[in-house]
Amino acid sequence: MTTDTRRQRITDLLHSIEAEMRRSGLWEEIAPNPQALASSAPFCYDTLQFQQWLQWVFLARMRALLDAGAPLPGACDIQPLAEHSFAELPQDTTHLVQLCGEIDRAISERN
Repeated sequence: MTTDTRRQRITDLLHSIEAEMRRSGLWEEIAPNPQALASSAPFCYDTLQFQQWLQWVFLARMRALLDAGAPLPGACDIQPLAEHSFAELPQDTTHLVQLCGEIDRAISERN
C-alpha cells in the first residue's frame, strides 16, 4: 500500500469512527474542559471516558497530523481498550470496536 493510499484509508476510518459514534449516541457536542484534555495519563483515563478521549484527543490529533502531512504514529492499539471500555455501555458498540481494530491495523501497517 502506498503512503497516500494508507493516509486516505486512515482518513476514511476516522470519518467512519465519527459517524459510528454519532449513530450510537456517543458523540458529544461540547468539549471537556481544557484541564481534562491536558491530562498526562495514558488515554486521559483520569479525566475522560474512553469515548471522550477517542473523540476529543485521538480523532483530533490524527486529523491534525493528516492535514499537516506530518508523519503518523508507527503503531496503534486502541481496540482492546475500546472493547473493555464499551462493554458496560447500553449501546451496541460492536461496529465501533471493529473500526478501532481497523484503524489499529491501518496505522500499524508498514509500507
